[in-house]
Amino acid sequence: MFRQRNRLLAGGALAAIALGLCAGPAAAAVAPDITTIASTVPGNGDVNPYGVAVVPDSIGALQRGNVLVSNFNNKANQQGTGRTIVQITPKGRVSTFAYVDPRHLPGRCPGGVGLTTALSVLRSGWVIVGSLPTKDGTSATAKAGCLLVLDSRGKVRETIAGWGINGPWDMTAADYGDHADLFVTNVLNGTVAGNGAVVRRGTVLRIALSIAQRGYGLPRPEAVTVIGSGFPERTDPNALVVGPTGVGLSNRGTLYVADTAANRIAAIPDALKRTRTAGTGSTVTRNGHLNGPLGLTTTRRGTILTVNGGDGNLVSITPNGTQGPPVQLDDSGTPAGAGALFGIALKPRHGGLYFVDDADNTLKLLHRR
Repeated sequence: MFRQRNRLLAGGALAAIALGLCAGPAAAAVAPDITTIASTVPGNGDVNPYGVAVVPDSIGALQRGNVLVSNFNNKANQQGTGRTIVQITPKGRVSTFAYVDPRHLPGRCPGGVGLTTALSVLRSGWVIVGSLPTKDGTSATAKAGCLLVLDSRGKVRETIAGWGINGPWDMTAADYGDHADLFVTNVLNGTVAGNGAVVRRGTVLRIALSIAQRGYGLPRPEAVTVIGSGFPERTDPNALVVGPTGVGLSNRGTLYVADTAANRIAAIPDALKRTRTAGTGSTVTRNGHLNGPLGLTTTRRGTILTVNGGDGNLVSITPNGTQGPPVQLDDSGTPAGAGALFGIALKPRHGGLYFVDDADNTLKLLHRR
């Protein structure tokens, strides 16, 4: 059985270890091999790690293969007030890459700073992170926020506000070197006014960026297209906001979206070229082993990987919607694993899957033996 598990991992279909170890959709959660890499808590005490991104190239303070992690909460555990991004080596050495001071931003960011799962690192050295800020950790004070553009040494050089950005919650990027497409989910369109009721106004934006060469000029948004709309979203006292979260782009140009409030994975076809919204997209899969899917990524072979906010499980899904048995990444708390998982990212060269564990504020690695 372990030989089968290792073969599947090496092939890149990471969570398919479940398919190699269990038979049938009713199989119990698989016990994975997990290594704790490091604590994600920086010197100022920020907690609740959300975004995860692997550095593609060394430039400035960024080192290829290291992992950036954004923190959503401050030391007092207030949501939407985290201001730090840490850089972690594969061997567990931690440094603070950036502290984002809301008093010294180069442009507007409505509401201030509360760093979300929307985190991408471009090959040119630019780091882009979403901000969905609050004043006191409650949804009642949540504001639209912005995208923050940091240089390779962690300095905020630009803010991108407006353009339909309203509570940027997660993000993935198609990086072409001299330009990039950002795919950003937004969860604050009418959500706060809904006061806990479901509002079907969540969006997915494609933001076309012109990328200046390393250190020369700034990335500039050239066009924004709403490619997804009508996603359910609501405020939540524990999660702050529940709405469309993780996004992953397939090699065929389909954007997969973790539609958290509807407990499904959606597909937006032709995401790179479409000129109008696909609405909430088509349903790849719903319910089954899904339990509030949050972070999401895709493998080169097209497998969709997502983590549940409701039970601490990782679920693998084929493009035709077949779910593999769940892989338990966190079993702490009551119910087991609830509220522990968020951002995920593949480790290069079939090295496993990085994930943040909010239950103990760590970066961990799911890997083969």
